[in-house]
Amino acid sequence: MGYGSRGGWDPFGPERVVTRSRGNVLYEVDGRSALALYKTYLGTHARDLPASGLLFPLSLRTRGGSGVVRTILAVDEAAQSMTFAGDVPEGAYVRLMKANFDRLIDGAVSAARTSYEAIGSVVPDLAILISCVGRKLVLKQRVEEEVEGVRDIMGAAPLTGFYSYGEISPFTPSARCELHNQTMTITTLSER
Repeated sequence: MGYGSRGGWDPFGPERVVTRSRGNVLYEVDGRSALALYKTYLGTHARDLPASGLLFPLSLRTRGGSGVVRTILAVDEAAQSMTFAGDVPEGAYVRLMKANFDRLIDGAVSAARTSYEAIGSVVPDLAILISCVGRKLVLKQRVEEEVEGVRDIMGAAPLTGFYSYGEISPFTPSARCELHNQTMTITTLSER
Protein backbone atom coordinates (compact mmCIF):
# COMPACT_ATOMS: atom_id res chain seq x y z
CA MET A 1 0.00 0.00 0.00
CA GLY A 2 1.28 3.44 -0.86
CA TYR A 3 -0.07 6.90 -0.22
CA GLY A 4 0.68 10.53 -0.85
CA SER A 5 -1.07 13.84 -0.29
CA ARG A 6 -0.12 17.18 -1.81
CA GLY A 7 -1.69 20.57 -2.33
CA GLY A 8 0.49 22.58 -4.67
CA TRP A 9 -0.45 25.96 -3.22
CA ASP A 10 1.98 28.91 -3.29
CA PRO A 11 2.77 30.28 0.19
CA PHE A 12 3.18 34.03 0.62
CA GLY A 13 3.80 36.42 3.45
CA PRO A 14 5.66 35.53 6.65
CA GLU A 15 4.97 32.51 8.81
CA ARG A 16 3.01 33.57 11.89
CA VAL A 17 1.94 32.02 15.20
CA VAL A 18 -1.68 31.27 16.18
CA THR A 19 -2.14 33.17 19.44
CA ARG A 20 -5.87 32.60 20.01
CA SER A 21 -8.15 29.90 18.68
CA ARG A 22 -10.75 27.40 19.77
CA GLY A 23 -11.02 24.18 17.76
CA ASN A 24 -11.46 25.22 14.14
CA VAL A 25 -12.16 28.90 14.91
CA LEU A 26 -9.20 31.25 14.52
CA TYR A 27 -9.31 34.56 16.37
CA GLU A 28 -5.76 35.89 16.53
CA VAL A 29 -2.45 35.46 14.73
CA ASP A 30 0.63 37.13 16.25
CA GLY A 31 -1.72 38.89 18.68
CA ARG A 32 -3.73 40.53 15.85
CA SER A 33 -7.19 39.82 14.49
CA ALA A 34 -6.88 36.92 12.06
CA LEU A 35 -9.73 38.23 9.92
CA ALA A 36 -8.22 41.73 9.69
CA LEU A 37 -4.85 40.24 8.73
CA TYR A 38 -6.43 38.06 6.03
CA LYS A 39 -8.33 41.02 4.63
CA THR A 40 -5.12 43.06 4.45
CA TYR A 41 -3.46 40.41 2.29
CA LEU A 42 -6.52 39.62 0.16
CA GLY A 43 -7.17 43.20 -0.92
CA THR A 44 -10.19 43.33 -3.26
CA HIS A 45 -10.81 39.58 -2.80
CA ALA A 46 -11.64 40.26 0.88
CA ARG A 47 -15.12 41.55 0.02
CA ASP A 48 -16.02 38.09 -1.33
CA LEU A 49 -15.07 36.15 1.81
CA PRO A 50 -15.67 33.37 2.69
CA ALA A 51 -16.13 32.23 -0.95
CA SER A 52 -12.87 33.82 -2.12
CA GLY A 53 -11.13 31.93 0.68
CA LEU A 54 -11.03 28.88 -1.62
CA LEU A 55 -8.31 30.71 -3.55
CA PHE A 56 -6.41 31.57 -0.34
CA PRO A 57 -6.21 28.63 2.07
CA LEU A 58 -4.01 28.57 5.13
CA SER A 59 -0.86 26.48 5.57
CA LEU A 60 -0.72 25.15 9.12
CA ARG A 61 2.31 23.54 10.76
CA THR A 62 2.49 22.35 14.34
CA ARG A 63 5.78 22.01 16.19
CA GLY A 64 7.35 18.76 15.08
CA GLY A 65 4.55 18.10 12.60
CA SER A 66 4.21 18.32 8.87
CA GLY A 67 2.16 21.02 7.20
CA VAL A 68 -1.51 20.70 6.35
CA VAL A 69 -3.86 22.90 4.35
CA ARG A 70 -6.90 24.52 5.99
CA THR A 71 -9.83 25.95 4.03
CA ILE A 72 -11.95 28.89 5.22
CA LEU A 73 -15.58 27.91 5.80
CA ALA A 74 -16.97 31.08 7.37
CA VAL A 75 -16.09 34.49 8.74
CA ASP A 76 -17.64 36.25 11.72
CA GLU A 77 -17.31 40.01 11.40
CA ALA A 78 -18.58 40.65 14.93
CA ALA A 79 -16.03 38.31 16.53
CA GLN A 80 -13.38 39.10 13.89
CA SER A 81 -12.86 35.35 13.54
CA MET A 82 -12.56 32.77 10.80
CA THR A 83 -13.83 29.19 10.84
CA PHE A 84 -11.75 26.56 9.05
CA ALA A 85 -12.42 23.00 7.88
CA GLY A 86 -10.17 21.49 10.55
CA ASP A 87 -8.57 22.47 13.82
CA VAL A 88 -6.21 25.45 14.04
CA PRO A 89 -4.45 24.93 17.39
CA GLU A 90 -2.86 27.70 19.42
CA GLY A 91 0.91 27.76 19.01
CA ALA A 92 0.75 26.40 15.45
CA TYR A 93 2.55 28.21 12.66
CA VAL A 94 0.40 29.51 9.80
CA ARG A 95 1.08 31.11 6.46
CA LEU A 96 -1.26 32.33 3.77
CA MET A 97 -1.31 30.57 0.40
CA LYS A 98 -2.72 31.36 -3.02
CA ALA A 99 -3.79 29.38 -6.07
CA ASN A 100 -1.43 28.76 -8.95
CA PHE A 101 -3.20 26.42 -11.35
CA ASP A 102 -0.09 24.77 -12.76
CA ARG A 103 1.31 24.07 -9.30
CA LEU A 104 -2.02 22.68 -8.09
CA ILE A 105 -1.83 20.16 -10.93
CA ASP A 106 1.84 19.54 -10.10
CA GLY A 107 0.70 18.83 -6.52
CA ALA A 108 -1.57 16.04 -7.78
CA VAL A 109 1.30 14.60 -9.83
CA SER A 110 3.61 14.77 -6.81
CA ALA A 111 1.05 12.89 -4.67
CA ALA A 112 0.85 10.25 -7.40
CA ARG A 113 4.62 9.94 -7.58
CA THR A 114 4.94 9.57 -3.78
CA SER A 115 2.22 6.92 -3.71
CA TYR A 116 3.69 5.09 -6.73
CA GLU A 117 7.23 5.04 -5.31
CA ALA A 118 5.94 3.76 -1.94
CA ILE A 119 4.90 0.49 -3.63
CA GLY A 120 8.19 0.02 -5.42
CA SER A 121 7.45 2.02 -8.60
CA VAL A 122 5.29 -0.72 -10.10
CA VAL A 123 1.92 -0.21 -11.78
CA PRO A 124 -0.57 -0.53 -8.92
CA ASP A 125 -3.53 -2.90 -9.03
CA LEU A 126 -5.70 0.06 -7.99
CA ALA A 127 -5.21 3.77 -7.34
CA ILE A 128 -7.79 5.61 -5.25
CA LEU A 129 -7.82 9.38 -5.87
CA ILE A 130 -9.49 11.70 -3.37
CA SER A 131 -9.42 15.34 -4.44
CA CYS A 132 -11.02 18.14 -2.49
CA VAL A 133 -14.17 19.66 -3.94
CA GLY A 134 -12.50 23.04 -3.27
CA ARG A 135 -9.80 22.17 -5.80
CA LYS A 136 -12.52 21.36 -8.31
CA LEU A 137 -14.13 24.75 -7.74
CA VAL A 138 -10.77 26.52 -8.11
CA LEU A 139 -9.48 24.59 -11.12
CA LYS A 140 -12.84 24.57 -12.96
CA GLN A 141 -12.37 23.18 -16.49
CA ARG A 142 -8.70 22.37 -15.75
CA VAL A 143 -9.70 19.83 -13.08
CA GLU A 144 -9.29 17.00 -15.62
CA GLU A 145 -5.57 17.83 -15.79
CA GLU A 146 -5.18 16.51 -12.23
CA VAL A 147 -6.36 13.07 -13.30
CA GLU A 148 -4.35 13.19 -16.53
CA GLY A 149 -1.19 13.96 -14.54
CA VAL A 150 -1.89 11.08 -12.17
CA ARG A 151 -2.54 8.78 -15.14
CA ASP A 152 0.89 9.68 -16.56
CA ILE A 153 2.50 8.38 -13.34
CA MET A 154 0.24 5.35 -12.75
CA GLY A 155 0.27 3.96 -16.28
CA ALA A 156 -2.47 1.43 -16.97
CA ALA A 157 -3.59 1.14 -13.35
CA PRO A 158 -7.33 1.27 -12.74
CA LEU A 159 -8.21 4.64 -11.18
CA THR A 160 -11.20 5.39 -9.00
CA GLY A 161 -12.05 8.19 -6.63
CA PHE A 162 -14.28 11.06 -5.65
CA TYR A 163 -14.34 14.66 -4.46
CA SER A 164 -14.36 15.16 -0.71
CA TYR A 165 -14.69 17.85 1.93
CA GLY A 166 -11.44 16.77 3.62
CA GLU A 167 -8.79 14.19 2.97
CA ILE A 168 -7.26 11.92 5.63
CA SER A 169 -3.77 10.65 4.92
CA PRO A 170 -0.17 10.94 5.95
CA PHE A 171 1.52 13.67 3.93
CA THR A 172 4.31 11.24 3.05
CA PRO A 173 4.96 7.59 4.00
CA SER A 174 6.93 8.61 7.12
CA ALA A 175 4.46 11.22 8.42
CA ARG A 176 1.47 10.72 10.72
CA CYS A 177 -2.07 10.56 9.39
CA GLU A 178 -3.83 13.94 9.42
CA LEU A 179 -6.86 15.77 8.06
CA HIS A 180 -6.03 17.86 4.99
CA ASN A 181 -8.10 20.33 2.96
CA GLN A 182 -7.73 21.15 -0.72
CA THR A 183 -5.22 18.41 -1.50
CA MET A 184 -5.05 15.48 -3.89
CA THR A 185 -4.68 12.38 -1.75
CA ILE A 186 -3.86 9.08 -3.43
CA THR A 187 -3.73 5.52 -2.10
CA THR A 188 -2.18 2.82 -4.28
CA LEU A 189 -2.70 -0.89 -3.77
CA SER A 190 -0.50 -3.61 -5.23
CA GLU A 191 -0.35 -7.33 -4.56
CA ARG A 192 2.87 -9.12 -5.39
